[in-house]
Amino acid sequence: MQKAKRRKFKMLRRIGISALPALFLAASGAQAQVSLATVADMALHHSPDLRMSAANVRQAKGGVSEAKDAYIPSFELGSNIGYSYGFPLGEPSIYNVSAHSLVWSFAQRDYIRSASSAERSATLALKDTREKVLANVAVDYIELNTDLKKINALDEQKSYADALANIEQQRVKAGIDPRSAMLKAQLTSAQINLSRVHVQQDATLMRSRLAHLTGLKASTIQPVASSIPLLPQLKSLATADLRTADNNPLVAAAKANAQSKLYLSRGDRKQINRPLFGFGMQYSRFAEFNNYNEYFQRFQHNNFDAGVQITIPLFNASGKAKAEQSAAEAVHAEAQVQQTLNKVDENILKLRQSLTELRAQQQVAQIQSELAQSQLATVEQELKSGSGQPGAAPATPQQAQQAHIQERERYIDMLNANLNVSRATLNLMRLTGGMESWLHSAPQE
Repeated sequence: MQKAKRRKFKMLRRIGISALPALFLAASGAQAQVSLATVADMALHHSPDLRMSAANVRQAKGGVSEAKDAYIPSFELGSNIGYSYGFPLGEPSIYNVSAHSLVWSFAQRDYIRSASSAERSATLALKDTREKVLANVAVDYIELNTDLKKINALDEQKSYADALANIEQQRVKAGIDPRSAMLKAQLTSAQINLSRVHVQQDATLMRSRLAHLTGLKASTIQPVASSIPLLPQLKSLATADLRTADNNPLVAAAKANAQSKLYLSRGDRKQINRPLFGFGMQYSRFAEFNNYNEYFQRFQHNNFDAGVQITIPLFNASGKAKAEQSAAEAVHAEAQVQQTLNKVDENILKLRQSLTELRAQQQVAQIQSELAQSQLATVEQELKSGSGQPGAAPATPQQAQQAHIQERERYIDMLNANLNVSRATLNLMRLTGGMESWLHSAPQE
């Protein structure tokens, strides 16, 4: 129990004071109103993808240290103490201290460069993962906020559809309208109810994703609409595309990985045809109770030796095969750089083209929503005071309910168009950078 409390306290301290209210509300089961920036900060500390990428960076740093530390002597303490009878075999020393290190290798410098490039690649991959996590958080958060708006709109639309169905039911009983008019109204109500089920399921899924990313309870997450920053304009995104396409973290990580493979290939090639110099030293204290002095005229208990070991390669079939393998990997990694760059460029182009179309659809949906609001206002005015035109038929309660239904439908269409634009914009921002600065451009709640 105490260990669990300590782990929770450490997690709170890492996340920061901005996320504490959300966690306390989640623990109590209340609705936790958390801003987008707070959710993003929590995801950066809780995301499994980021933890794995950070572990890769740590592993790469260990590889750099391992390559450099080959020149640092390593010391070992051992003992071969034992009884001997007759001619002594082996080295029954009470204790021995040995040290060995690399003095010079033509390949080691390339191995160090390879490890350093691998570390840089892991760091850039971590940056790309960070952008991906932030983009996923933002998209899920905005989609959840949109779903909640759509649910409210669908509830209002459902009430208008039910009212229309009741009116038609009464008119059918009175013999004014045919039964098909009532069925149409009931069908509209059922379709709205089905749409609400789909939206509710999507909202539950978004809450589950955010819970996995942040560690909060899914049922308690409540987005704050005012914490969502305004999306950048398409012109500024186009400028960012041209500036950062070649410097995309994923592309830069592929380039660093290719450089690492190239240095590794050079090192392996030098390893099979150039000499290697090493240093070794050992001190041993031989036991006095062994019978060494009976067989060696100048036996002594303290023994020390040191020297340089020179290895000159003559023929190494496995080493040559390894060099061929690493050379092929270098070629493969270089091709991957071009492949990654082409893929990123194509994705940016597709997103820009898609965003242009989605912006146009957004404008159409916005105008249609405003037009539906205007038509609703006209119908309500006619219902109250008449059409104002001699001989014109007055507006009916059915027309008023239908206008309400149509207005809510156009409003939901506008929400969907806005969500599609947000998705495309955030994906484009992820590829071109700037996600983190955009997320924190609005004040936290």
